[in-house]
Amino acid sequence: MSLIILGSVAFDALETPFGKTDKIVGGAASYAAIAASYLHKQVKIIGVVGEDFGEENLAKFTSHNIDIDGIQIKEGEKSFFWSGRYHNDMNTRDTLVTELNVLGDFDPIIPDSYQGAEYILLGNLSPQVQLTALNRLRKRPKLIVLDTMNFWMNIALDDLKEVLKKVDVLTINDEEARQLSGQFSLVKAAGVILNMGPKYLIIKKGEHGALLFGENKIFSAPALPLAEVFDPTGAGDTFAGGFIGYLASTDVLDFESMKSGVIFGSALASFCVEKFGIERIEKLTIHDINERVQLFSSLTSFNI
Repeated sequence: MSLIILGSVAFDALETPFGKTDKIVGGAASYAAIAASYLHKQVKIIGVVGEDFGEENLAKFTSHNIDIDGIQIKEGEKSFFWSGRYHNDMNTRDTLVTELNVLGDFDPIIPDSYQGAEYILLGNLSPQVQLTALNRLRKRPKLIVLDTMNFWMNIALDDLKEVLKKVDVLTINDEEARQLSGQFSLVKAAGVILNMGPKYLIIKKGEHGALLFGENKIFSAPALPLAEVFDPTGAGDTFAGGFIGYLASTDVLDFESMKSGVIFGSALASFCVEKFGIERIEKLTIHDINERVQLFSSLTSFNI
C-alpha cells in the first residue's frame, strides 16, 4: 500500500521575528514525506536536487525509511533555493530570492518500483509537471491528493483545471479557494470547486483551522492555539503529508476517515511551526503525535 509524494526538494533561508537561518532543507515534498512517514511505512518521494544537496541531507529522508529512488540528482547543478522574510503577524511574507535551478526543467521520472502505488500526493508544483507524473503511472492510484497555490492560478489556470478533473482531494487555503471559485463565501466556493472534479475539498485557514467539504457534508477542524509560532514555512505541506499518510495507513476513504486525516494533518502542522524548517518534524515520535491529536479532540469536545 505504497504512497508517493511528488514535489520540490529544496534549500530555504528563512527570517522571522524569532531569528533567521542559513540554507536549510525545505521544499513541499520534504515536509510532506517526513510528516507522512510517521503514519505510513511505505513512503516514496519524487523530486530533483542538485549536486549541492549532499548525502547528509538525503539521509534526512532515509532515516525516516522514505524511499528516495525517485529523487533525481543533477551533477554540476544547484538545488532549488528560496529565501523569505516573515512580517510580525507571521501571515505575510516577502520573497527575497527565488532560484529555480534544477526545478526549472524538472521532468518527473517514475521508477518502476513506484508503479502500482495506491496513494499519491501531488505537492505544490507546476500543474504540467503534476499532469505528466499522473500520466506516467500505469495504474490510477486509489487516492490522488492535489496541493496547489495562487501562483499557478495566475499563470497556468487551464492546466490546473485539467489536473483538477483527475484528482480526488484538493487542498488550498481560503484566499486561493476564493480566487479559484470567484466566490467570497467559502461554502459557495466549495460548491464551485467540487464541480471542477475533486470529490473532497480541504480549505486551510491557518490559525483558524481547516474546513473539509464532500459528500454534501462539512467538517470544521480547529487550530491548536500556540503560544509561539517560530516559522510557518511548510505547515501546509506538512498538513497534506499527515493527511494522506493517515489515509494510506487506514486504507479507508470515506468522509469520517477524511475528518480524522484532517486532524492528524493539523496535529503534524502544529509541530512544524514550532521550529525553523523541518527541524521539529524530523524529531517526533508517534507518542508525540497521538498526544497532540488528543489535544485537538479536547478543543471541541463538550456536553450539553
